[in-house]
Amino acid sequence: MSYDKVKQAKSISIGTKKATKMVEQGKAVEVIVAKDADPRLTIKLVALCKRMEIPIAYVDSMKLLGKACGIDVGAAVAAVVNE
Repeated sequence: MSYDKVKQAKSISIGTKKATKMVEQGKAVEVIVAKDADPRLTIKLVALCKRMEIPIAYVDSMKLLGKACGIDVGAAVAAVVNE
């Protein structure tokens, strides 16, 4: 499951803006999207990932993704970064 990938990743970018930036710069290896996130926040990033052929994984909730990222609040998206 991608939850484990997030926890094991050396570098992650949390949030739509940061994740989008990493995808645009070609640094994102995979993008994780919370299923309960507002589609208005995630739809552009998902489309960008498909265009750039970056794998997208889904987790059940923003709370779960936030926890995996080591933050106390939910996260809509996170990008596993290869730096």
